[in-house]
Amino acid sequence: MVTRVSSRLRAYLLIGAVGTLGALVLERPEPVVVAAPFLLASAIGLALARAPRLQVTVGLDRERALEGDDVEVAVEVTALDPVAHLDVELLLPRGLRALAREKSGGGGLRAGASRRFLIRLRCLRWGGRLVGSVRVRARDPLGFFNYEADVRHLLPLRVYPRAETVRRLLKPADTQVFAGNEVSRLSGDGIEFAGIRPFVPGDRVRRVNWRATARRGHLHVNEMRPERNADVVIFLDTFSELRDGAESSLDLAVRAATALAHAYLERRDRVGVIGFGGTLRWLTPQMGERQLYRILDALIDTEVVLSYAWKGLEVIPRQTLPPKALVLALTPLLDSRAVETLLDLRGRGHDLAVIEISPLPFLRPGRRPGQQLAYRLWAMERAELRGRFLSLGVPAVPWSAGTPLQAALAAADRFRRDARVARA
Repeated sequence: MVTRVSSRLRAYLLIGAVGTLGALVLERPEPVVVAAPFLLASAIGLALARAPRLQVTVGLDRERALEGDDVEVAVEVTALDPVAHLDVELLLPRGLRALAREKSGGGGLRAGASRRFLIRLRCLRWGGRLVGSVRVRARDPLGFFNYEADVRHLLPLRVYPRAETVRRLLKPADTQVFAGNEVSRLSGDGIEFAGIRPFVPGDRVRRVNWRATARRGHLHVNEMRPERNADVVIFLDTFSELRDGAESSLDLAVRAATALAHAYLERRDRVGVIGFGGTLRWLTPQMGERQLYRILDALIDTEVVLSYAWKGLEVIPRQTLPPKALVLALTPLLDSRAVETLLDLRGRGHDLAVIEISPLPFLRPGRRPGQQLAYRLWAMERAELRGRFLSLGVPAVPWSAGTPLQAALAAADRFRRDARVARA
């Protein structure tokens, strides 16, 4: 605990010193009589001065929250020695804001007494936080000394992104063998009607289409398509980040990844994540609520790490990218390593869709004619880059803050449907 001399003690000592010096200079007792009470009080305060012993405990009402949620921190201080005045200040990490003053206190505590402070915080931004760094300030009964101590009882708080609800998703081109909500292109047991064909030995009687049989004169059966699940891999480009105030391209990408993972897992698909950047992170596709929390925990630890090393598909574990998986890339398309890796994915036959986190809102044109010309040329280069993906049959849809993610997915879905019609 740090001990600091208060201004009151300094004033008392100054008055005592001036009175004593005045008595010596003037050779009169009156200045000493005036200064004596101040000197006596200072002597008593110095004799009794001792840093108080305090015990501090910190508690959180929950460990997980969403952006915009409120959490409550409880700080309890127990005085082992009497304290005349007590203040408690909660030191907040970035991304949290106190709804009331984070500094609370006033009044004293007798020995053995406790006081509980409740501080309400608002979660402003996703990420992992450590809450519980407390600064305690106390004062002795005479107000001569101020005591200050920083106590660290750090508790983890995981703030998850608050994402929009996505109802219509991109349908993967291929499905897997497990039950799900995707209609398979293959025939089998299911509830989705696929067509009518002639009866062959082994067909079930309940699948006979009696109307078609009566019309054509021989047995016909209904063909059905089974409902299967699919593999979806969310490709998160973490090579680069653009920021405009509190909002960044990485924030948009993480929130979009959260929305997509939640929506596909609700459809009983297997979902995985690849964080492709200076630090490579991945989660193998799995299904279920537990996988959702794995993905969320991985996403809130996402960060942009500066790296000049070239990285390609060879650094991604094979089991992380199943052959028939739909790869949804969330990228600003600013780093050539991410661009070339996505083109390589398409070249190897992967089903790919690119949601471009548009950098245009983060970089505004300058006022000079040369700056405006450079901005237009750069925008044309962006359009040409998207054209490279479109020529390969890959939708590359720009998306920015203020536009629903559903609109970008709908545009990508229209392109995929038109591309299938053109191939047919």
